[in-house]
Amino acid sequence: MPRTKMPIPVLLAFTLLPAIAIGATLWIVGDLVPACTIEEHSRLTSPDQQFDLVVFSRDCGDTEPNTQAALVPPGEEIPFDAASFFSAGADADLAAQWLAADSIAITRPIGATVFRDDASVAGVTVTYK
Repeated sequence: MPRTKMPIPVLLAFTLLPAIAIGATLWIVGDLVPACTIEEHSRLTSPDQQFDLVVFSRDCGDTEPNTQAALVPPGEEIPFDAASFFSAGADADLAAQWLAADSIAITRPIGATVFRDDASVAGVTVTYK
């Protein structure tokens, strides 16, 4: 059976048009998903220089106010997907502080809904007031 070659314009149409359609779809969908921003409120380095205790809020468009706390390596930015050990539904000052290299104290916002309040994180005990 004789083999026929596919003309270059047809080959380009079969490869480029789907790629353009997929790219345009991803671009449009990407604009529909709100981009999250992180606003750092305070950062305290642990006495042994192992962690930074960071209090921050995450804004993903039309969301409720929130205040969170996480431990990150010293000097590093808060990752977009940072796992916080404390999270409350309020825009509040947590008055976070290091009590020792292995102990943190955080003041809960009065009247705020607390979504997460772990008793320890990365070997550091967390005390809530």
